[in-house]
Formats: sequence, C-alpha cells, structure tokens
Amino acid sequence: MAANDPKADLRRYLQSARDAMLWKLDGLAERDVRRPSTPTGTNLLGLVKHLAGVELGYFGETFGRPVESPGPWYGMDADPNADMFATADESREHVIGLYRAAWAHSDVTIETLSLDAPGHVPWWPEGDVTLHRILVHVIAETNRHAGHADIVRELIDGSVGLRPGNENMPPGDAARWAEYRDQLDRIARDAGA
Repeated sequence: MAANDPKADLRRYLQSARDAMLWKLDGLAERDVRRPSTPTGTNLLGLVKHLAGVELGYFGETFGRPVESPGPWYGMDADPNADMFATADESREHVIGLYRAAWAHSDVTIETLSLDAPGHVPWWPEGDVTLHRILVHVIAETNRHAGHADIVRELIDGSVGLRPGNENMPPGDAARWAEYRDQLDRIARDAGA
C-alpha cells in the first residue's frame, strides 16, 4: 500500500477537476465556448475565467501571495459578473493561459505551505482558514463548475463525460438515450398527476 499523503491526494483531485474544465472546451467553435446556455448566462469560457479568479484569490491573497490584477474583472470592486464571461478582446487562448498561470501560482502556494498553514479570507465572515480548508473549498468549487460545464457541453453538442477515455456513462446510442429520456418524462408526468 502506498504511503498516505493527504496533500498529494488533494492536489490530484484539484488537477483532475482543472483538466475536466479545459476538456469541456475541446473541439468547440469560438461561439460555442462563449454563448450563454442558461437563463443566468452560464457559458464555458466564463466558467474557466471565473475559476482562474477563484484560484488567484484563494491561493494568492488568502496566503499573502497576491498577484498583479489580471484585469478589471478581478477583485472585490469589480462588477460581480465580470468574471463569468470572456469579453470580445479576451481570446480563448488568453483565458486558458490565465487559468494555467493561476494553477502555477496556486501550485507554488500548495507546495510551499503545510496543510495547517494559516491564511485569511477577507470576504468570509469567519476569515481565518488553513491551506487544507482552502484546498477542499477550491476542489469543491472547481468540481461544481465542472458539473456545470458538463451540462452546458451536453446542451451544445451532446458530449458528456468525466474525462477523456473515461466518460463514466452507461453505453447507449442516441436512440437509447431518447428512449430513456422519454421514460423519465413519463415518470415525471405520472408523479405530477
């Protein structure tokens, strides 16, 4: 049995969620990564931009390692939705590069500090945290948005899955999924009757 390394376990889960986020952009046209897919405007590139800001804040400012602002969309004084979409001037490559740069900055914080290292989140009422708590929080946040991205991607082109090579879905072609959806719709109608 391998030695227990909680920090390595947490880093692996964080990286898996990061990779899933970027995988959801693969093969899509520029419009598709930007177009709003929900009534609140959720879009794939905006989710990636948002997560870049999440990592810069939680692994930067929280532990006294702030970075130069990546743009007017970042920070406590920015429009609250400014990090949830890419402007016409922000290319897909720019947003992905920003996210990867945030990872690199975060990874230095994670590597350098112990799990019990203290930090402070000024926008949280309780404020004082540890690296362990922030790692768990950011993993949960990233996975939450990876789930959003999975649904948005399915709405765009029907692609689903956990990660390349492991879609984590039962087998079925389009006809099987349509039959399954119809079955669920009948159940819902019957339950609502």
